[in-house]
Amino acid sequence: MQDYIDLAEKNGVTLLASGKCQFCGANTKRGIHECLEIFNLGFQSIDFSQVKNHLYRFLIVDAHTLQHPEIHGRWNNHFHLTRLHLIFKYDVKWAYKLSPILSNYLNTYKANKPNEYLTPPEVLKRGKITTTDILENATNETACKALIVKWAMEVYNKWNNHLAVVDNIAKGFLDGN
Repeated sequence: MQDYIDLAEKNGVTLLASGKCQFCGANTKRGIHECLEIFNLGFQSIDFSQVKNHLYRFLIVDAHTLQHPEIHGRWNNHFHLTRLHLIFKYDVKWAYKLSPILSNYLNTYKANKPNEYLTPPEVLKRGKITTTDILENATNETACKALIVKWAMEVYNKWNNHLAVVDNIAKGFLDGN
C-alpha cells in the first residue's frame, strides 16, 4: 500500500508542511500531516475496542477520507461514500466483516466501469467540521460521538452529486448480501 505522500505526488498534489490543512481547513500548524495525526491518534474519549463504538471509527475514516481524496487512490471515494450511504440511507449496521465484502463487490463493479470517477467537491468545501473541531469541541464521549456523526453526515451531503452512483452500488451490494 502506498503512503499518503506518494499518493499525493501521484495525484499531482504538493503537500504543504505548515499552516491549516490544505484540504479540509482544519486549524493545524503542520497542515495535512497534523490533520492525519489527529485522525490516527485523536478521539481518545471513545473506546474503539468496544463493538458498540465501531460505527464511530467507520464514520471517522469515511469522513476524513472523503475530505482528503487527493491522498488516496481514486476508487477510495466509491468505497467510503458507498459505506456512508449504506449506513445513512439504508441503516446498515456496519461491521468490520462487511468492509472486505463491499471491497470485493466494488472490484467487480470497477471491471465494468473502469473510467468512472467521482469528482470531489472543491477543496475546503467538503464539510466545515474537521478533525480539530472534534478535538477542540468534544468534551466527553457523548459529545464526541455526536460530533462525529454530524461530521460524517456533513461530508456525505457535500458529495451529493454522486449519491445516485453510490445508491446503485449500494443496491447491488445489498442484493448480493
